[in-house]
Amino acid sequence: PADSLSPDALVALVRDLPEFGLRAGDIGTIVLFHDDRRCEVEFSTFGGETVAVLTMHPEQVRPLRRDEIHHARALDSGP
Repeated sequence: PADSLSPDALVALVRDLPEFGLRAGDIGTIVLFHDDRRCEVEFSTFGGETVAVLTMHPEQVRPLRRDEIHHARALDSGP
């Protein structure tokens, strides 16, 4: 739920965003909130390289759950 999202929270992407090389389940960090409830989410590699900073509606991401496990994948090099 959007109410449980906070700045600096880790969130999971709900749907693939192939135009940004992102897949459902990729983890991002909420950077800030806008007045209209949208939030800026930064997706980055474990090496610290920013993949994308996107303005997202709260329905596009979800909080991580305590019973979930981290997963790693190589960043797609593009089409």
